[in-house]
Amino acid sequence: MWQRGFDFDHGTGHGIGSYLSVHEGPQSISKRGMAVLEAGMIVSNEPGYYKTGGYGIRIENLQVVTPAEDIAGGERPMLGFETLTLAPIARELIVSRLLTREERDWLNAYHARVLATIGPQLDGEARVWLEAATAAL
Repeated sequence: MWQRGFDFDHGTGHGIGSYLSVHEGPQSISKRGMAVLEAGMIVSNEPGYYKTGGYGIRIENLQVVTPAEDIAGGERPMLGFETLTLAPIARELIVSRLLTREERDWLNAYHARVLATIGPQLDGEARVWLEAATAAL
């Protein structure tokens, strides 16, 4: 969205798990966020866009902040994020021709992880449903 010049007036994420409340802190991925992210913190990742009078879309996952690591060509080690939520993203809402190769690769890798992690715990109709829901685009 940023690369296309779109911004949204809501936070991208917030803390989870402190007092069983919504939008817990101190961590926040937003314009108002002031707390430094630290390895081990859990945050929501919920990018979205709402076109006034038109439509809205939002995807939400939980992620854990991972320790800083060197990035090839980078100037310093950077924190990372590991997705904790493992549920398929609704394929019927995806217009795959609008995805870049990187976006498609990310979605296919995410769905492969969902299937590899959750699939062995399922059988019968539930397993068949998960396989269809996580099939590569």
